[in-house]
Amino acid sequence: MNKYAKKLRASKEFKHKDFATDISAEIDPEFAASELKVIRKKLAKIQDKMYAHNRYNVLICLQGMDTAGKDSLIRELFKDFNARGVEVKSFKTPTSLELQHDYLWRHAVNLPAKGKFGVFNRTHYENVLVTRVHPAYLLNEHIPGIEDVESIPKSFWKDRYQQINAFEKLQTDNKMIILKFYLHLSKDEQKRRLLRRIEKGEHNWKFSPADLSERKLWDKYMECYEDTIQHTSKRNAPWYIIPADDKAVARYLVAKILLETLTTYTDISYPQLNDEVQEQLNHYKQELENE
Repeated sequence: MNKYAKKLRASKEFKHKDFATDISAEIDPEFAASELKVIRKKLAKIQDKMYAHNRYNVLICLQGMDTAGKDSLIRELFKDFNARGVEVKSFKTPTSLELQHDYLWRHAVNLPAKGKFGVFNRTHYENVLVTRVHPAYLLNEHIPGIEDVESIPKSFWKDRYQQINAFEKLQTDNKMIILKFYLHLSKDEQKRRLLRRIEKGEHNWKFSPADLSERKLWDKYMECYEDTIQHTSKRNAPWYIIPADDKAVARYLVAKILLETLTTYTDISYPQLNDEVQEQLNHYKQELENE
């Protein structure tokens, strides 16, 4: 395992204080930006082979506070991929249709097909993060026995962790490769990025007053992230804690971990032609040349 993958992989004892948000003194951002270009070309070759092989699918889950850099990471990491092999889904407030199903339904129907990469920009973990910080949102799910916040049972969130773990195990048992990345951003860096959205006119569209409301709940979110990651970082679907104060370094680390994970799957290969077609290739070549 790559030293950063080993160092950044979360365990059931995960605590924010044990992970830095900025390691740019250890990894130079210019080096990281340069290496990303090399790594993403290698990933694109693996993607092409995996698409043809059509046996594995990859799900990449990205979570983090507002401004953590999820959108730009997706843009930069997958720049060299063939678009036919990548599906990006951003999960926002559930629609009325989605609320008529269980909370994992909308995620299940958006899982990547065999041979493809799927990226969840915000994920099924919103259902144990945002809804835990704002438990009144649960009332929209029409769950029998939960008529108000006070009626949410104490076991509710641990039950959801178990359901999510079972959901992911079902996928990995069927050979989906799942990697989950938490973009670990400092509160000070978030402040700088929010100010930038306000001060730079071309970035105003990214700003919402709701960002400030959620920022006031920072400590509650940190508590929920810790609890969630402690309960759901598993060998088959690990969480990696990515220092996100420097975007170039964060992108490099995600790309590096993804590449090193995929290269362990040595059985991914281009399919072979059947013997009959293989034997006739020269004949088919001549036929085309003699047209």
